[in-house]
Amino acid sequence: MKLALTQFLTLDGVYQGPGSPDEDTSDGFTRGGWFVPHLDEEFERLAGTWLGQADALLFGRRTYVNFARDWPKMTDHPFGAIMNSLPKYVASHTLTRAEWNPSTILSGDIPAQVAELKRQPGRELQIHGSGRLAQSLLAAGLIDELRLVIAPVVVGTGRRLFPDGGAPAGLRLLRNETTPGGLAVHVYASTGRPEYGTYGADA
Repeated sequence: MKLALTQFLTLDGVYQGPGSPDEDTSDGFTRGGWFVPHLDEEFERLAGTWLGQADALLFGRRTYVNFARDWPKMTDHPFGAIMNSLPKYVASHTLTRAEWNPSTILSGDIPAQVAELKRQPGRELQIHGSGRLAQSLLAAGLIDELRLVIAPVVVGTGRRLFPDGGAPAGLRLLRNETTPGGLAVHVYASTGRPEYGTYGADA
């Protein structure tokens, strides 16, 4: 399976708490809910297309706990049946039970287990949110495609997907577009280590 990441970001690179003010208040974060004002039907159609390519879902603990609390109740949501029925994997060293069925807890060497999942037949293993897990898998060279959805807002604080000191990564642009609500969608393929050059140097 291809490993694809879908991540909502602010213009200054923050992924924390896109869905509501109380979604993730860790480290004193008080600016959650920044993604919601920019949602529109065009993006929801695109998100539905992406989700339709998934054969399994992969989460970090925090995202899994939030999703497991909310999605089983959202039976009328157009994505509800897919989210609730797909196999789900949660990377956690602290969870002892995962009751959002069908779910499996991954612990120990997470990159090795994710690499094994990628060797299974199927279309896409998708990460939604789960920024810290995404950082570790990007550093391990396991993410094949990044779907970054950037909201036109600067929040000035919060956890960033690409922090100082993070692993370098080369990317190739596959698609970009802007929705009526102002969301900038950039889809990239991972290409391994980035290339460097000198401007104006002879070929």
